[in-house]
Parts: sequence; structure tokens; C-alpha cells
Amino acid sequence: MPEEVYSKELFQDILITLHENIRDLQGKKVYAEAEEQDYLAGRLFSYTEVLEIMKDSARRLGYDPREMGL
Repeated sequence: MPEEVYSKELFQDILITLHENIRDLQGKKVYAEAEEQDYLAGRLFSYTEVLEIMKDSARRLGYDPREMGL
């Protein structure tokens, strides 16, 4: 099976969306009621974990995560 190559544009779009979602959740967390805090914190943790997984994968494949926007 031939190796498929995905565009840098696709990767950057996903990365931008992750960063936007993190900023949005951080903003919501500031004004959230007590019962929403844990939910928002969990979502923030999940998004951060996804970014860490991407950084680790980039390093393992020989890429500099900072150059990739990670």
C-alpha cells in the first residue's frame, strides 16, 4: 500500500483549531460557575494531552516541535 502524504495545510489547520479551543476554554474557565470548573479543567487537560502526544511524535520522527507550531 503506498504511503499517503498529507498537506502541511491540513496539519496547521488542526493545530490552529486545537490552540483556539484551548484559549476558548481558558476564557470560559475564568467566568465559569463552580460546577463547570471541573468539566472545563478536564477538557483543557485533554487538549493539552493531545498537544503533548503530537510533540512526542514529532520528536520521535525527527522534527522540531517548535518549528511545527507545537
